[in-house]
Amino acid sequence: MVAGHQTSHNSGVIHSGIYYKPGSLKARLCVDGANALVRFCQENAVPYNLCGKVIVATSKDELPQLDELYRRGAGNRLSGLQMLTAEEILEFEPHATGIRGIRVPDTGIVNYGRVAEKYAELIRSCGGTIYLSHEVTALKRSGDRTVVETTGGPITAKLVINCAGLHSDRISRMANARLDLMIIPFRGEYYEVAPAKRHYIKGLLYPVPDPQFPFLGVHFTRRIEGGVEAGPNAVLAFKREGYSKRSFDVGDVFEYASFPGFWKMAAKHWQMSMGEYHRSWSKAAFVRGLQRLLPELRSEDLVPGGSGVRAQALNINGKLIDDFHFVYTEGMVHVCNVPSPAATASLAIGKYIVDTVISTTGLF
Repeated sequence: MVAGHQTSHNSGVIHSGIYYKPGSLKARLCVDGANALVRFCQENAVPYNLCGKVIVATSKDELPQLDELYRRGAGNRLSGLQMLTAEEILEFEPHATGIRGIRVPDTGIVNYGRVAEKYAELIRSCGGTIYLSHEVTALKRSGDRTVVETTGGPITAKLVINCAGLHSDRISRMANARLDLMIIPFRGEYYEVAPAKRHYIKGLLYPVPDPQFPFLGVHFTRRIEGGVEAGPNAVLAFKREGYSKRSFDVGDVFEYASFPGFWKMAAKHWQMSMGEYHRSWSKAAFVRGLQRLLPELRSEDLVPGGSGVRAQALNINGKLIDDFHFVYTEGMVHVCNVPSPAATASLAIGKYIVDTVISTTGLF
């Protein structure tokens, strides 16, 4: 199926770009991509809702980072940003608590599975072919073409764009790309808010994120089809498509355990990792994290939800790569680190790749 992995397992948020450093590739492509995505949904009858988001600081030590988020949002040209007092937070989210907050009206929700299906429909209508269930086994250059060897037979192309997500590093190495990174899978687990308590959340409610990590912390997200998700946490997955706690692949684990950057990351962030695993196995701990934003929430108000796996690039020095990262080999573009907000930015990322190829190779 189209969008069977990361794209259909994400939270469905149309990100505004408030989190990203002004001038970074991620910031530019997120802002441009969000605008392009909204236009796309309007033009193609894909349901979406710009319901807005409130980011809440619940302690004084979070205020400097909240101020930094506001500066970033302003630097990224977001419209309608509003700094909120504790009382003003309640105007948007009556059941939330916090000492200060930011209202981000440009944030929205959509079903990215439906967006991807529409992309696929348009590709086919323009004469394109989509091959599903074709595992890539090798890449070979033949003259000015690349032969993509697959389990369904070879495919030859003048230009190959590697957007393999959780396997993008493996595909890059097939093309002899020089990489000092590896994709590390992080599983995010969700609960669903019980129907009787969905009125607790009006839009999207987020905490102030820890700037050390590319994760946003457990939060509340309305879904475009109805319902409210709570989460996700961020735990190391023991399989690249490890959607459950019991998912395990010895080859995947051996591969990242053999990467020097993995142990450097583990040594630096083991305490955070233990906290995330505790939340994974303890519903009470998960609820306590959510109660920082929504004190009225009780354990019985949550039922088990879905999960997703984030393809996060880690460099050889043990640093989680924050910005989008592309690598180029002969006849190929490798999209090596494009985690969230990749779905939001998808149209802008596509344009960026095409523009780069045109300017550097003149292929088109």
